[in-house]
Amino acid sequence: MKLGNAIAEILKREGIEILCAYPLNHIIECAAAADIRPVIVRQERTGLHMADGISRVTSGRTIGVFCMQNGPGAENSFGGIAQCYAESVPVLVLPMGEPRRLAHIAPNFNATESMRSVAKSIEPVILAAEISNILRRAFTALRNGRGGPVVVEIPSDMWQEEVPEPLDYVPVLSTRCGPDPIHVKEAAQLLLAARRPVIYAGQGVHYARAWPQLRRLAERLAIPVVTSIAGKSAFPETHPLSLGSSSLTMPHAVPQFLAKADVIFGVGCSFTESPFAVAMPKGKTFIHATLDPAHLNKDVRVQIGLIGDVGLTLDAILAEIGRFVKTERDASAVAGEIASSHKEWMARWKPKLTSNDVPLNPYRVIWDLFNAVDAANTIITHDAGSPRDQMSPFWKSTEPLSYIGWGKITQLGYGLGLAMGAKLAKPDKLCINVWGDAAIGFTGMDFETAVRERIPILSILLNNSSMAIELSRMKISTEKYRSTDISGRYAEIARALGGYGERVTGPGDIIPAIKRGIQKTKEGVPVLLEFITSKETERSLPGA
Repeated sequence: MKLGNAIAEILKREGIEILCAYPLNHIIECAAAADIRPVIVRQERTGLHMADGISRVTSGRTIGVFCMQNGPGAENSFGGIAQCYAESVPVLVLPMGEPRRLAHIAPNFNATESMRSVAKSIEPVILAAEISNILRRAFTALRNGRGGPVVVEIPSDMWQEEVPEPLDYVPVLSTRCGPDPIHVKEAAQLLLAARRPVIYAGQGVHYARAWPQLRRLAERLAIPVVTSIAGKSAFPETHPLSLGSSSLTMPHAVPQFLAKADVIFGVGCSFTESPFAVAMPKGKTFIHATLDPAHLNKDVRVQIGLIGDVGLTLDAILAEIGRFVKTERDASAVAGEIASSHKEWMARWKPKLTSNDVPLNPYRVIWDLFNAVDAANTIITHDAGSPRDQMSPFWKSTEPLSYIGWGKITQLGYGLGLAMGAKLAKPDKLCINVWGDAAIGFTGMDFETAVRERIPILSILLNNSSMAIELSRMKISTEKYRSTDISGRYAEIARALGGYGERVTGPGDIIPAIKRGIQKTKEGVPVLLEFITSKETERSLPGA
C-alpha cells in the first residue's frame, strides 16, 4: 500500500468523511479514492477555518482535517493554525513538506520547525512504515486533553514509498480524567457557603458536552451563569439565571454580578486575560475547573483547582452537594435581580435595536435577524471587530453549539470558513456568518467555494464603507488620507460568483430579505445579504 493510500485509510477508520484542502497534496486523490470528500478552497486559511468549524460544532467528535502543498501552501496556512491554537480547537493539519534532503536548507519552509509554536503536537513522517504509529499519536492528541491543532508533515519525496499490509491501525481511544476528591469537597463547601456565587462557563463545557450538569448545578444552588464568548450557548440565555455571554462587549448584568460575587467558579475555561474577555475582579475567591493544569494561576490566582474533564468534575461536585442539599434552592430573588438588570440594560439599547434610521443601524439588522430565524435550529458565528461586538450581547442562544464564539485572537474573515464547516458537519441547520466589509476583503473569494462545493450558508454582510471600529484611533489619517475608508458592492460579487446576492437599504426590507435568503439556502444556494449600515461605534462595554 502506498503511503497516501495508507493515510486515507487511517482517516476513514477515524471517521473522517470530509477533507478540506488546497492542491497540490497527494492525499487529496487518495482520499477521493477512499470516498472521503475533498472540499477545495480558494486559499489555505479558509480551509483551516472550515476544518475548525467541523470540529467545533461536533464537540470534537468529528475531527476537521486540512491538507495543503509544501512551501507557499504551508506558509499561507500559518494564520489559520494559529487561530485553532488560540481557540484550543482540535484540527489535523497535513502539510506536504520539502524533499527530505532539502527539508532543513534555507529558504525552504519546514512546517515541523516553523509551526511548533502554534501546534499542540507536531511530527514529520520520516519512514512510511511508521505512518500508523505517527497518526495514532496524532489522533490520540486530538481526542484527549485540551484541544489544539496537530501537524503531521509529509515530505514530497515519500509518496511512492510502501506501507506494509495489512495496515496495522485501529481508531484511538478517548479517555477522561477527574479531579482530586479532596478538592471536590472543598469546592462544594465553598459553593454551599457562598453568599453571591457566579459560574463562569467556557468552551470546555461544549467539548465535554456537560450542558446538563452545568444547568443542574446552577439550578440546585440558584447560581447565576455567565459564559465566555467561546462558551456561549453552553447555558440557555433565556434561562432566569443567565447573565449572558462576556467578551469585549456584554450585558450589564455580567460585570454587575461579577463585581458583587464572593465566589467565582470557572468551569471549562482558561481565565485567559485578553482585550476580548471580561476582566475578572480582584479580591474574589476563585474555583477553577479546567482540563489543562497550565491554566491554573496563569492569569487569575485561584484558591481551588479542579483538574479534569468538566463533565466528570461537575458530576463530582453535584454528588458532593447532593449530600447536603436535597432540593433546589429558591432562585426567585437572584432571578428577579437578573431580570431587573436585563430590563434596564435592554431599555437603554432598544432604540438602536429597533431604529428606523437610514443608513441602517447594524444593531437593527442583528435584532431583525434574530427575530427572523429559528434560533434553536441555527448555527451562527460572528467575525472580528464590530460584528462580534454588536452581535454577541444581543443574540440569545438557547441550544448548545448554536453559536460559534471566538476572540482571543481576531483574524478578519474567520467567520466565513466557520459557517461553511458548520454546514458541512450539520447540513440540516441554517448556518450563518455575520461579517463586515473589512472581513470580506480577507476571505470573500471563498464565497465561490460555498457555491462550487454546494454549501448553502447565509452570509450577512454589514457594509458601512469604513473600518468604523478604528475611527476613534485613526482620526488624523482618516481626515488627511481616508485611511479607514473601504468600498464595494458585495451583493453583485456574490451573484457574479454564482450565489444569491441582495443589497438592502431600508429597515422595512430587512426581514423580507432575510426570509428570501433563508428560502434560497433551502434550495441549496449560498446567500450573501448586503446591508448598507451606518458607522455605528457605540458598544455595550462594561459600565456603559
